[in-house]
Order: sequence, then structure tokens, then C-alpha cells
Amino acid sequence: MLTQIEKRVIAAIQGDIEISARPYDRIAETLGITTEELLDILEDLCDRGVIRRFGATLRHQKSGFSANAMVAWQVPEDRIEEVGSTLAGFVQVSHCYRRNPQASWPYNLYTMIHATSETECHQIAADMATAARVATYSLLFSRRELKKTSMAYFANLK
Repeated sequence: MLTQIEKRVIAAIQGDIEISARPYDRIAETLGITTEELLDILEDLCDRGVIRRFGATLRHQKSGFSANAMVAWQVPEDRIEEVGSTLAGFVQVSHCYRRNPQASWPYNLYTMIHATSETECHQIAADMATAARVATYSLLFSRRELKKTSMAYFANLK
């Protein structure tokens, strides 16, 4: 069960968050609570598993990147953590996650890389492969963005 203030906090954080040195101050002010109270509520919601992921969306076109590619990696299961950590350490990577491989698609680790050209994406992936000592990977280039929105919960409570 969520309290009314927890629902209002969820509603307040699901949209764009103001870019500032202290973005939570404005949210807390809007909700009529202190920043400390807001952060305590957010921490509790995360600890309870109500909020499973809290992140930013990179609008790569607006940030100067004209190319991006999802790189699918085939990694031995006993190296997933090591390789994932290595690949996620590249500054060009905005996402890194593991998925179960399928018989027709044996890749189990994925990274999203951002660059200024497809050629640069290929070079970054090659550099990543060398650093992680992974030989089998495939680049999947974005051709068109179809959706980049999240679910809206308690929107009427903002």
C-alpha cells in the first residue's frame, strides 16, 4: 500500500526533472516537503522495490550524437559480470544489461553506444571487444525512434 505522499512523489519524479545543481530541491518544494524527506521517501520506495529503476533518458540527437547502436554481445556466462563492468565503463555507453540468449539469437549482453557516425560506432565496438576480450558481437543501428516514453503513474496527483 502506498501513502498519499508516496503517490505524489512517484507522480512528481516520472516526468522531466529540471537540470540544476540540486534538482530534488524544486521537486520537494512543489510537494511541500523538505529535500531530506523527499530523498528518504525515494530511498524507501527503492528499498521496498516499488521503484526498481530511476534513471535519465539520453536524447542522443539533441546531445550531438547522430548515430547510436545497440551492440549485442555473446559472452560466456561465467564472464558476464566482468565483461559487463568493462563495457559499461566506456564513456560512450549509456545502457548495459544482460538478457537470456535464445537458440536463434545467442547474445546475452547488450550495450547502447552513442557516436557521431556509424563508422565511429563500429570503431568503439571494436575497441570495447578488445578491452573485454569478446570476439562475437553484432551492431544493431537505430533507424527510427518509435517510442521514448514511460508509464505514467498517479499523474492526477501532481
